[in-house]
Amino acid sequence: MKNIANFLFEAGMLKRTPRSGFQFLGSGAESVAEHIFRTTYIGYALGKLAKNIDVDKLVRICLFHDLPEARTGDLNYVNKKYVDADEKKAVDDLAETLPFGKELRDLIGEFIEGETEEAKLARDADQLEMILALKEYKDLGNRYADEWLDFSLKRLQTDTAKELARTILETDSSLWWFSDKGDWWVNGGKG
Repeated sequence: MKNIANFLFEAGMLKRTPRSGFQFLGSGAESVAEHIFRTTYIGYALGKLAKNIDVDKLVRICLFHDLPEARTGDLNYVNKKYVDADEKKAVDDLAETLPFGKELRDLIGEFIEGETEEAKLARDADQLEMILALKEYKDLGNRYADEWLDFSLKRLQTDTAKELARTILETDSSLWWFSDKGDWWVNGGKG
């Protein structure tokens, strides 16, 4: 149980581990845990849209895909030019302490290899999460978000993710809650 408690504390570190790329964008901030959270929802949606996908496995891959960053930190594309994180060692060191360590190792390894349909969709979910964040920042006026969007879009692998990305880019990020601009916003539903 001590190793499970340590694992849960380690997972909690992801809430305090910032995604480092936003410093270059000039706006926005997000923890690795926040990124994983939405990536998992995206993975679920992609799995439901695709055919012959083990959605449960896809969701688990998304859930654990950035777990090594609790040990390595988040390296953005500039950092990766100069620093090599040993994610395999980070995963192996964690996995050897857990009764479900082999499953974690297998899921993260599958994500990194990117060969199975579930891994491709998980990798696309990872990129779509960034695309959503960039679209939100673009809608708020960050003029650099467009250039970053181009690169994220080029990383998408599946037709399902590409179609979803097109829809994301055509959708105002605030209209999910503010599409009805009627009297409700004046009187709060009273009268």
